[in-house]
This record gives sequence, structure tokens and C-alpha cells, in this order.
Amino acid sequence: MKVLHFGRFYGGNFGGLERHVALLLRGLARSIHVDNLVAGEDLSMTRIEVDGYRVYKAPSLGVMAGTAICPTMPWWARKLHRQESYDIAHLHFPDPMSHLAALSLPRDIKLAISWHSDVVRQKNLLKLYRPFLDRIVARADAIIGATPLHFSSSTQLTACAGRSRLYVVPYGIDFSPFEQPQAIAAGRALRARFAGRRLIFAIGRHVYYKGLEFLVRAMPRVRLDAVLLVGGHGPLTESLKALAQSLRLGERVMFLGRIADEDLPAHYHAADVFCMPSVERSEAFGQVQVEAMACRKPVVCCDLGNGVNYVSRHGVTGLVVPPRDPGALARALNELLDDERAREKMGEAGYARAKREFTLDNMWNGTLQVYREITR
Repeated sequence: MKVLHFGRFYGGNFGGLERHVALLLRGLARSIHVDNLVAGEDLSMTRIEVDGYRVYKAPSLGVMAGTAICPTMPWWARKLHRQESYDIAHLHFPDPMSHLAALSLPRDIKLAISWHSDVVRQKNLLKLYRPFLDRIVARADAIIGATPLHFSSSTQLTACAGRSRLYVVPYGIDFSPFEQPQAIAAGRALRARFAGRRLIFAIGRHVYYKGLEFLVRAMPRVRLDAVLLVGGHGPLTESLKALAQSLRLGERVMFLGRIADEDLPAHYHAADVFCMPSVERSEAFGQVQVEAMACRKPVVCCDLGNGVNYVSRHGVTGLVVPPRDPGALARALNELLDDERAREKMGEAGYARAKREFTLDNMWNGTLQVYREITR
């Protein structure tokens, strides 16, 4: 079996979707032939061999409204298919560029779509794009969602009549970096630097839908011995720093910048509570929640009515609050910071849930099963 994935980006433009595709292909490559066609960073064509599969970076003119402008991608999709004779094209939506490229392939190739989230912000562009989106959804042989709520909360899967083509395959993470003794020891060392203070950890791109502004605004109402560690960076980094300064939070909010992958587990282990304050349904799963659960940390997140709230359960693995509500965030954080026993109970429940549902084996085997069903 041969499958061509359209994974949007690779390398410097890695986000949650791209990290998922990289993990997925690493496992699939052990059983089948997989390639990944993505938009490059410039006008050159690049081929990379990684983890048993190939990444093809097609020449690109840049990014507009979150979408790669990659006019040669359809041509490269056809060229690769002539070389490999793919059985399946696997798209990762939302991504209009890969949609266009997939239309250039022969109709007898099976079509799978991983539905990562609805189109949320580009509402005006969606009005133009919606007829084409409905058409490819209706044509797809399989639509894969990471949770049942990816389907029930979607307003853009209406063209998929019935449920026979809907498959739930949860995202998985690699638990090994989070369970290494050295990662746990590094977490203790990091925590010791804060002399017994309570630690809240948050990480993500500093963009509007991550809701970090509301977490910073919550901090004046969080107990005074608490420190918020914010990882990541993005277009809103400077405005978030200015907001923390205007609220006179001083060293109660620390911006850490990009955290290297090898250092990330220590930050989860150092924390008392993990917070993912995302406010839009662009956040449809929240892999960082699973990473926190892998380190036995309770999660505070917002009620988005989608896969985010399937991953972390209110009152079981953490607390769920209304979005854009700094007061509610502060109350939830204080509730957990004040109650060590509740933190430990929810942390253990989160760890058990993560190990049961969100493993790489579940993700790899579930995806292979979908491929086998649609190619029978």
C-alpha cells in the first residue's frame, strides 16, 4: 500500500497539525510506503529522508490567511503519483492548498481527510470556499477525527451524509520523553529555582485563539505565591509582555520563549497545574493537554464544546471554565493550587486516561485500519 500525505508544512513552520503528521508517518512507515508533500519556505524544491519516509517541500510563494501559496503543488502531486502509483491521498484539513493539489490526482485514488478543525477565523473566505469544501467532503472515502466531538461540533461537515465514512482515531503522543527519570529530575531542579512557589505552566504559539491574554489577565486574582511560566512565541508575544507589565505582575509572569523539545518535559514536571486557555474552536484537541496528563498534571482549559473537552474531563482530569473569562480562570487555578490532594487525584486520572486513549500504537493501528477498509 502507498499513501501520499499532504501535511501542510515541515520544519520551521511546525505547529500542532504538523507535529501530528510527523508522528503519524513515523509509525505508518514501518508498515506501508508513505510520502509527505508540503509547502516549502522558498522557491526551491527539497526532498528530505526522515524516519523511514520522504518529505517533499514544493516551491512556495509564502503564506496568506494561514494558507500556503504553492502553485506548483498540484504538478508535484501528479509527478509523484506517476512515480509511485499511490493507493490513497490523505489530506489534513483545513488546508485549501492541499485540497487543490488532490483534485489534480486521478479519481480512482482513494481519498482520506483528517478533519483537524473547522475553518474558524477566515469567515469571508469560507463563504467562497464552502461549495468546494462540501464537494470534496462528499467525495471522500473516509473522514478521520481525533474525537467524536470533532464531528458533532462541526458546522462544516454537513455534506457528509450518514456516519459510515466517519472514523474516530485519537491522536497519540510519544510518552517516553515524559517518563524518563532525567526529565523528572530536571523538573525537580527547575522547581527548586522558585523556592517553594506554586507554578502554573502554559505553552503554545502566541496567537489570538490560544487565549493567553486572558490567562495573563487572570494572574492578579491568583494567589500571590503563584508564578506563571509561559512557553512559546508568536506575533502577540510583545503585547502579552506589555500587558503583564501594565498589570504590574513583575516576576509573577515569566516568558520563556521557545522551549527545546528535550527541555519541555521538565517544565511539565515542575508545574503544579497546566493551563490551556484557548478561546476559539481552532483549538480542536490540544495535544499539550495530553503531554501534561502524561506528567500527571491537572489541566485547566476552556469549554469550547469540541475535542478539547473530550481530552480533559471536567472534575476528572482537571477543570473546565468559560472562555474569555479571567475571573473563572483565576478561580479554577486557585481551587487546584489550594488543594494538593485534588491535584494528585486529577493528575493520576489524567495519566491513566492518556495511557489508555492517546497512545501512538492506537493512532497508528487505527489509521492503518481505516486505510484497509477503504481499499478493500
